Amino acid sequence: MSLLEIEGLSLEIHGEPILKDVSMQVEPGRVLGVIGESGSGKSMTAFGVLQLLPNGSQCRGCISLAGQDILTASEKDLCAMRGRDIGMVFQEPMTALNPLQTIGAQVAETILVHENVPKSEAFERAADALRRAELPPERFPLSRYPHELSGGQRQRVVIAMAIALRPKLLIADEPTTALDVTTQAQILDLLKRLVAGEGMGLMLISHDLAVVADLADDLVIMRSGEVVESGPAHGLFRNLQHPYSRALLEASGHVPERSGAAQDKALLKVRNVIREYQSHSHGWWGRTTHVRAVDNVSFEIRKGESLGLVGESGCGKSTLTRAILGLEEIQGGEILLGGTPVVSHHRVNRDVRRRMQVVFQDPYGSFNPRWRVDRLITEPFHLMDSPPFGAEREAAVAEALESVGLSAADSRKFIHEFSGGQRQRIAIARALIIKPDLIILDEAVSALDVSVRAQVLDLLAGLADRFGLTYLFISHDLSVVRSITERVLVMKSGQIVEEGPTDRVFDKPQHAYTKQLVAAAPVLPADVA
Repeated sequence: MSLLEIEGLSLEIHGEPILKDVSMQVEPGRVLGVIGESGSGKSMTAFGVLQLLPNGSQCRGCISLAGQDILTASEKDLCAMRGRDIGMVFQEPMTALNPLQTIGAQVAETILVHENVPKSEAFERAADALRRAELPPERFPLSRYPHELSGGQRQRVVIAMAIALRPKLLIADEPTTALDVTTQAQILDLLKRLVAGEGMGLMLISHDLAVVADLADDLVIMRSGEVVESGPAHGLFRNLQHPYSRALLEASGHVPERSGAAQDKALLKVRNVIREYQSHSHGWWGRTTHVRAVDNVSFEIRKGESLGLVGESGCGKSTLTRAILGLEEIQGGEILLGGTPVVSHHRVNRDVRRRMQVVFQDPYGSFNPRWRVDRLITEPFHLMDSPPFGAEREAAVAEALESVGLSAADSRKFIHEFSGGQRQRIAIARALIIKPDLIILDEAVSALDVSVRAQVLDLLAGLADRFGLTYLFISHDLSVVRSITERVLVMKSGQIVEEGPTDRVFDKPQHAYTKQLVAAAPVLPADVA
């Protein structure tokens, strides 16, 4: 008998069909990978299991956990089941955790809600759960707050909360999307060990086939609320039948075509750049120490080149990016664009700054939701001495939107009216509108579905050929960096530890840290059909 059985599940919200005849099973001690793009219904299936559905929802079919019918259970029984029998790991740990409570209190709360035990016992069991999630209290005291931990450590706290009561079923919804490759590998290994060691079933939800390739025992591929293909992962990966499944596979390894070639002339020169921060003193007589976030970094980007910058969180990538944009003061070295300093006499050179633009990871968070698209993408006009007005401005907006595959009519819409991929196209249009020489892409595709990611990468390659653009591509996703860049820099602890042609660095890494990154990157099996 399966631990979780979903048979013929259909879901409507206010009469709109969301799930259609969905069936899947999770066995004890096994991992079920649920794959699909945004809107495929995979998260709604998980919320159906937990019965955490929006108002106006109507479910038909059968969902049973260890023989108990979830769809007919009372709200009291469901509350008892959530956390005790079913644990949930969310995609973004910082929003899943309370910033005002210590990690010990938050893990202990799961125990206190379900069991009438003394607070001291709850904290002892919370410490044990954190230890099982590989956050030993000797190194990570229960008195720490979420902001004092890294992204991977916060995700471990969320996992500790989910496993504190040793549930039968663990649901992990995109648990590694925002993490760098080594942390992602560690979290996936942790989940695998928990399943093997504690015999729980795991439903792992992801949009990326490569993430679940080495972890899932069984696989379900969903599209538009339906299961299009399912079966044992080993055989299914090697014999995908449905056109949508094969399209996902092709998008995972997509490499955009570029016809342009980099010039010999350097556009950006970074020479011996140093950026230090003062750390906080401890106690009345504590010393103030200095931490080098960027330590004597030098490199060049040639005009028309696409250069990758990879490294784990905290390695100094973002600090270096801000320094290039003139947003961080440097204590040593110089940064030149076209031979002119980005910052001179402690002031940003506007003539240089307008030649650089940036595309951020989260387009929705980087836009004002109250502004229409035409106002959003014309923000860079403030860098111009004589920005266009009237018909000239409208023409510039239309050209920018059409160049990224949108229409001029989209300029009157608000950002919430677009999908994630369309929002990123609008972010690219904003970067293009003043025709810069250099565009910095900071994790610009990491949150996108694989097929949308492939489309955006094709768009970036085409724009580079069309407008002669130069890219600095920052990402923790090595497969993306490999597909879009000609050269790559590897950064660790504020230093560039390896650089060279992208294929050479990834195929024959020289530095131990680069080897570690490459080994941690998720890959599909070599003999996948």
